Amino acid sequence: MSHSLRDLVRQDLGIGLGLRTAHYADILGKKPKVDWFEILSENYMHTGGRPVHVLDEVAARYPVVMHGVSMNIGSTDPLDRAYLRELKALQQRCGARWISDHICWTGVDGKNLHDLLPLPYTKPALRHLIERVRAVQDMLEQPLVLENPSTYLQFTGEDFDEPQFLQELTAATGCGLLMDVNNVFVCASNHGFDAEDYLRRVPWDHVVYFHLAGHTVYETHRLDTHDHPVCPEVWRLYALAHRLSGGRSTLLEWDANIPDFATTHREAKKALKYRTAKAPRGKAGPTQRPAVVHS
Repeated sequence: MSHSLRDLVRQDLGIGLGLRTAHYADILGKKPKVDWFEILSENYMHTGGRPVHVLDEVAARYPVVMHGVSMNIGSTDPLDRAYLRELKALQQRCGARWISDHICWTGVDGKNLHDLLPLPYTKPALRHLIERVRAVQDMLEQPLVLENPSTYLQFTGEDFDEPQFLQELTAATGCGLLMDVNNVFVCASNHGFDAEDYLRRVPWDHVVYFHLAGHTVYETHRLDTHDHPVCPEVWRLYALAHRLSGGRSTLLEWDANIPDFATTHREAKKALKYRTAKAPRGKAGPTQRPAVVHS
């Protein structure tokens, strides 16, 4: 198992799926031709029985990566070292290629708020995050991979936009990035920036893999719900991201209203078309908020 960022970036595992309980029977019984699986780390911690049995079976047959939602990397609470030790033990059990989480905070005063809350892109917040990322990487003995968030507000008095913040963070820590293309599109729509310009300013030498997902459109904003197919605009952005990056492992997230395995896998494999596209057609990055509602 390689823990070099350069090696992680070079590992194009192909097209992967999130390992979800709704698909356990198909995966174990039919052993489908999937390139790799991403697990939600917390689903396999503090548990035994069927979830861990399924993970063992999947890890014996497919490459696995870990994606978490509870590291609380942006909080002012002390780092949860017991949680980090459990993450590392889970990685050793399943042979996960890397460990990822989100650029966010999820709780304070020891209380988990069960949401991915945004950080202000200020110099003090950057210094705080750099210190914590370095500490986590020292404990995990590997680069931490962090995902760009979906956000629904912006802070006044920020010192950086998000690409600048990512550039500074990666340069100071050597961490990896999980570039969620749907999140880029959702935020561009919500906040009125150019998604293609955003992608052109990403520090691509730190991007380890991509996420793709669907979202819900309301009159005032888009919400990252992972319960729809990937929209055409996100596919076009993905084609640009693939071209700019030179190719990275790619994962489809579908976490609510999950269709059958065949439908989910078919949606993921649409990425193959865009991984071979020479250039995206049309403008992918919105500059205005949506004006229609999709329920």
